[in-house]
Amino acid sequence: MHAIRRIYDRILEVIAALLMAGLTVIIVLGFVFRTLGISLVWYDEVASIGLCWLTYYGSALAALRGAHIGFPGIVNAFPPGLRVAATIFSELVVLAFFGILAVTGYEVLDILQGDTLVSLPSVSLVVTQSVIPITAVLIIIAELLRFPDDLAAARGAGFEDHELKEALETLNEPTPASTGAAR
Repeated sequence: MHAIRRIYDRILEVIAALLMAGLTVIIVLGFVFRTLGISLVWYDEVASIGLCWLTYYGSALAALRGAHIGFPGIVNAFPPGLRVAATIFSELVVLAFFGILAVTGYEVLDILQGDTLVSLPSVSLVVTQSVIPITAVLIIIAELLRFPDDLAAARGAGFEDHELKEALETLNEPTPASTGAAR
C-alpha cells in the first residue's frame, strides 16, 4: 500500500509541478506581450483557469499527504476508542462530500456541452471544468490511501501535530549567540 501511495504522490506532484510551470509561462508571456503593447486576449481567462487547476490538483496532493487543516490536539485528547470513531466519522464525511462533488461535477459537464471560453471559442468549458469531478475522484483515492495510516494513528499514540512539532523545533534551534558564532 505504501508503494502505491508513493507512486500516486509522485504522479500528483508531477502534475502540480507541470501546472505550476505552465501557469508561470502563461503569466510571463502575458506580461511580456502586454509590455510590448500586444496584449494576448486569452491570457487572463487561461491564467485564471490554470490557477484553478493548480488549486484542485494541489488539493489532491495535500489530501494524500494529510496537509489540510486538522485538529490533532483535540482528537488526541480523546480516549483511543473515541479517537477511532472520530477518525472514521471524519473520513466518511470527507468521502461523502467528494463523492457528491464528483457526481455533481460530472452532471455539470453535461450542462456545459456546447459552451466555450469567451477568449478561445475553440476550447470547450467541458474541458476546463472537468477538473472538478476528476480531482474529486483523485481526492477520494488519496483519502482511501491515507486512511489505514490515519486509523493506525488513531488506535495508537494519536496524530502527530506537525505545526506544534515545527514550532518546538524552531524554539530548540541554536542561535548564533548560543553557539559562539561571530556575527
